[in-house]
Amino acid sequence: MDKRTLTTVATALTATLALGATGCSTTKPSGAGKNPAITNAGAIVGGTPQKGGTLTVLSNQDFTHLDPARNWVMNDMDFGTRLLYRTLVTYKAAPGTAGGELVPDLAADLGTPSHGARTWTFHLKRGITYEDGSPVTAQDVKYNVERSFSPDLPGGADYAARYLKGVEGYQGPAQGKHLDSVRTPDDHTIVFELRKPFAEFPNATVMPTFAPVPRKQDKGPQYDNRPFSSGPYKIESYERGKRLVLVRNTHWNAATDPVRKAYPDRLVMVMGLKANQIDDRMVASQGADASAVSWGALRPESAAKVLPHPDVRKRLIAESTNCTDMLQMHTGRAPFNEVKVRQAVQYALDKDSVLTASGGPAFNDLSTAYMPATLFDGKQPDTLRIPAAGDTEKAKRLLKEAGKPDGFETRMTVSTGDKGRAEAIQQSLGKAGIKVTIETVDPSAFYATIGDTKNRTDLVYTGWCPDYPSGSTFLPFVFDGRFIKEKGNSGNHSLFRDAATMKRMDEIAAMTDARRADRAWQRLDGEILAKAPAVPVLVRRWPLVLGDNIAGAYGQTSFGGQLDYATVGLKDPAKGQG
Repeated sequence: MDKRTLTTVATALTATLALGATGCSTTKPSGAGKNPAITNAGAIVGGTPQKGGTLTVLSNQDFTHLDPARNWVMNDMDFGTRLLYRTLVTYKAAPGTAGGELVPDLAADLGTPSHGARTWTFHLKRGITYEDGSPVTAQDVKYNVERSFSPDLPGGADYAARYLKGVEGYQGPAQGKHLDSVRTPDDHTIVFELRKPFAEFPNATVMPTFAPVPRKQDKGPQYDNRPFSSGPYKIESYERGKRLVLVRNTHWNAATDPVRKAYPDRLVMVMGLKANQIDDRMVASQGADASAVSWGALRPESAAKVLPHPDVRKRLIAESTNCTDMLQMHTGRAPFNEVKVRQAVQYALDKDSVLTASGGPAFNDLSTAYMPATLFDGKQPDTLRIPAAGDTEKAKRLLKEAGKPDGFETRMTVSTGDKGRAEAIQQSLGKAGIKVTIETVDPSAFYATIGDTKNRTDLVYTGWCPDYPSGSTFLPFVFDGRFIKEKGNSGNHSLFRDAATMKRMDEIAAMTDARRADRAWQRLDGEILAKAPAVPVLVRRWPLVLGDNIAGAYGQTSFGGQLDYATVGLKDPAKGQG
């Protein structure tokens, strides 16, 4: 790992940006450019917060979903499960690798397996209540798991659909139908019957799917606007796309919850701001902005305003997202149903130019595999050995072999924040004769747009993050064709349906030796890569500049490097009033 000095890093980044402006690129290896010295990695910034005050969150977007049955985007899960609702199990509130440790939340322990890990039993703690003082029950957890199957509530984690027994054709509890594979012998006990052994099931219960929703509070799709709180805060007001205000849930019992510290009295998220304005306000840290944090990552263009300035750099956190950005191709639609066309895209893509558009090596690492390095014992393999700058001539030869000597036209959907990366992809594919039209979508609507499998574009630029350190939470979710949905599709945006791949996934999932399974997932990653349903591009860090009055701040590695809202607060609450 290269640990250059901060000044050198800043200079190198500026030089990289300058090279990008003149059309030049480098051919560094994928591991180059890791600079933990600039990121406060593994450290808590600002010291211990004091109780009180208002924490302001500046955002250019709304949430995708806050309904726990639909919440499966890293940032949104962080916000929802740290502030509004609790899950059976959660992550420890700690920086660095310690943040990946599972700890009980609603449950008193991490669950008890039986019948060869086909049955899992959780006992809920006593004294946990909702915002109206009514008790949280095991039946409420079961009800939300059942809600996650409802066709009118798409977008959520599908662990329940993948692992629970007897769920085929289940459409949720709306018509009074319930799952026999989830039992609640009493108000404080919930039992899950799985269709196959799953030793990692406690990890899945971190998902918002396993948060409680009382049946009488459920309003179907409208529940997204006002989830009923079992966490330390409740929603006072929510104007979609404009403003969200959280206030203390006075019925939250801190004695049952060692994870969430609930330092601020209020949290106010201001939405609809321009991303560049947010960056400038966070760098300046003036007035009320000293008590603010940014929801989105620092824009690559703003890096030069941060890295050369020690007074700003000390307020920077930039943990790895542990998520792989990918260019995914619609493998069920011509011309991307031809493997040679997909391989041509692999060779045509200049990853170096995308790296430059993403802020350079200070904030990103190039990817040569689908799964992030954490699932490869710290270093991704490079099985294809394609140069980081691509190989345009090889791409042209592959297109000729595929019967496309003159190239073709196609469209690509990206989130508005990824437009710079999309333009770099557009330019590099264009050199091989692939003419790409870019379609940008607001982040809050992005996943719904690309999840509409009938109407989406041939290319999408998106990513995937393992929900916990196992290949089982990456490759099956991104490449198993049996779980593709017509609407609300998640993960498998290449619509990849390969019988041999799916058969191997089932074989690995049945392995009881965890280390053997890890090695098998690693090998399968390379096998899928050779079939080219997607191009792995990079793993980003999540750079955030904090206001000068912010304390208790660190990037939570289990939530994609986003700020851990369980512990953040203010140094001086009197300066954060509003």
